[in-house]
Amino acid sequence: MTRYQAIEITNMIMIEDLQTNQILVEDRKNPKWPGVTFPDGHVELNETIVESAYREVYEETGLTIYNPKLVGIKEWPLNDGARYIVFLFKATEFSGEINASKEGDIFWTTRKQLDNYVLPKTFKEMLPVFDNPEISALALKDKDTNGIWQTIWQ
Repeated sequence: MTRYQAIEITNMIMIEDLQTNQILVEDRKNPKWPGVTFPDGHVELNETIVESAYREVYEETGLTIYNPKLVGIKEWPLNDGARYIVFLFKATEFSGEINASKEGDIFWTTRKQLDNYVLPKTFKEMLPVFDNPEISALALKDKDTNGIWQTIWQ
């Protein structure tokens, strides 16, 4: 049995302004995963996962974050047998002015207002990992006949 598996590694960062109780979101232009979400992206070659979080936030928002905390992961199998893993971070310290990027429009909103936006598939299921320190992972497994993932919080 082999212990090696192809893995696509990405990150997602929730930036929270504790003074205003708002979160920074991005209205993504990507037709493969459209909707309002947090800044995210792929880990580049020779880059650590944490370095990728800093870079992606700056590229997509114009903000510099400080001391991001790893809050958990999200993972699911890909059709080719590989695995997709998202390292989930939360940052409450930041500086700079927000700027939109080619990825999408950036704006502040509240948690309650998230319900008013189109959200990407499985985004809402991932929020407990950011909010609840007792939950550190969301695993998506075994799609049903309607293409809906079984979600497992751990």
